[in-house]
Amino acid sequence: MIHDIFMPALSSTMTEGKIVSWVKSPGDKVAKGETVVVVESDKADMDVESFYEGYLAIILVEAGQEAPVGQAIALIAETQEEIAQAQQKAPSSPSKTAEPTPPPPPETKAETTPTVIPSAAPAPSPNAHNGRIVASPRAKKLAQELKVNLNAVEGSGPYGRIVAEDIERAAGKTPTPTATLPQSPAPIATPKPAPAASLPVTAGETVPLTTFQKAVVQNMVATLQVPTFHVGYTITTDGLDRLYKQIKSKGVTMTALLAKAVAVTLQKHPLVNASYSDQGIQSPQSINVAIAVAMDDGGLITPVLQNADQVDIYSLSRTWKDLVERARTKQLQPQEYNSGTFTLSNLGMFGVDRFDAILPPGQGSILAIGASRPQVVATPEGLFGVKRQMAVTITCDHRVIYGAHAAAFLQDLAKLIETNAQSLTL
Repeated sequence: MIHDIFMPALSSTMTEGKIVSWVKSPGDKVAKGETVVVVESDKADMDVESFYEGYLAIILVEAGQEAPVGQAIALIAETQEEIAQAQQKAPSSPSKTAEPTPPPPPETKAETTPTVIPSAAPAPSPNAHNGRIVASPRAKKLAQELKVNLNAVEGSGPYGRIVAEDIERAAGKTPTPTATLPQSPAPIATPKPAPAASLPVTAGETVPLTTFQKAVVQNMVATLQVPTFHVGYTITTDGLDRLYKQIKSKGVTMTALLAKAVAVTLQKHPLVNASYSDQGIQSPQSINVAIAVAMDDGGLITPVLQNADQVDIYSLSRTWKDLVERARTKQLQPQEYNSGTFTLSNLGMFGVDRFDAILPPGQGSILAIGASRPQVVATPEGLFGVKRQMAVTITCDHRVIYGAHAAAFLQDLAKLIETNAQSLTL
C-alpha cells in the first residue's frame, strides 16, 4: 500500500509551510513515528514524523519549497517492490528522483545508510524523551552527512537537546563556535534585533515574504477588526533600577522583572488578562506573559513566560534566556509562543520614548514600554529633582476592557514599580 505524507497544520494560523530539510532520502527505510522531514511553520521549525512504516518512495516538495497545508509532500511505500509504483503514481517526479536507482538489499542498507533515529536501540539514549531523540534539525542533517549515530551522542543544548556542535565533536571535528547572546543593560535584556536595513533588499527589487512575515501580516490584518483604545502612563523607575543593579549578577534580566511586575499586577485585574470570544469574555486560569522578539531574518515571535505571577524571579530569568535561545534557532514548541494571555512589547532599547502597540489576536491587552530616562520633575515640596521615568501605553480590546479598567491597572503597576519593587524577588 502507498501512503501520502501531507503538509501538516503545525499551528492554528498556519495555511502553508516551507520544507527546511528532508531527514530521509528516497529509498530509505522509515519507521512509524520516525522523523522524516523538518517543516518551517509560521513561528518555528518542527519535526514531522511518519504515521506509517515503509520506505520513502518519492519526495514531491523539495527542501526550500512551500506547500499549502494538506497537500501531499511525499509518498511512502510499505514494501520495496511498491517504490516504483509510488513513483509512477506521483503527479510529477522531481528531477533528482526521475531516474531512481534500485534500492539496495535491506542487509546492505543497514550497513551503509546511517539511521537518524533507530526504531529499536539496544540501550536508551540519554537524549531520548518518551522514546524519541531530541536533536535540532541541523544536528540531524549533520549526523546523516558525517555518519554519526545520534544514540551515542550526549546533547549539550537546553534540556539535553543535541545540537550541531555535539555532532561535530562526536565526528572528531572542531565544533564551529556559535554566537552567544550579548548582555544588554537596556530595559529588555534580549539580543538587539537586526534593523530592517540589514535584510537582503536591493533598491528596485521585490523580496518575497518569509513564512514568519506572512504570519505577522495575517495577524495584524485580523486585529483591524477589533475596536481598540490606548491609555498612557509615566512610571518612575528609580526603585526598579536599583533592584536590577543588585540582582543582575545572579542572572536576573530586566525583561523578567517587568514581566513579573505585570503578572503580579494582573492578579488584581483579571479582566485585563481576559479576551473576547463569540461566546463571551474568556478569563484564562493562568497569567502567561508573552514578550515580543524580532527575528533577524524578518518576522516576530512572542515567547511566553507561563504562570509568570507564580514563578520566582530567578527561575523566570532562566526560563526567558532559554526561550530566547530556542526562538532564535526556531526550536520553540507551539505552546511556548501561542499561549500568551497578555503581551509586552519593548522598543525602549532603541531609545523610543513612547509608542502604541497593535493588539495580538486572541488577547485583550498589550503593553508598550518606552525607554527609561532621567527627567526633571517637581517634588512634593515644590522643588525640582531628577528621576528616571519611562512611558508605557496599554492597548486594549474595548469589547472587554474599558478605560477605567486600563487606568486602574496602570496605576497599580506604577505603584508596585515605584514603591514596592523589592517584593518582586519574593
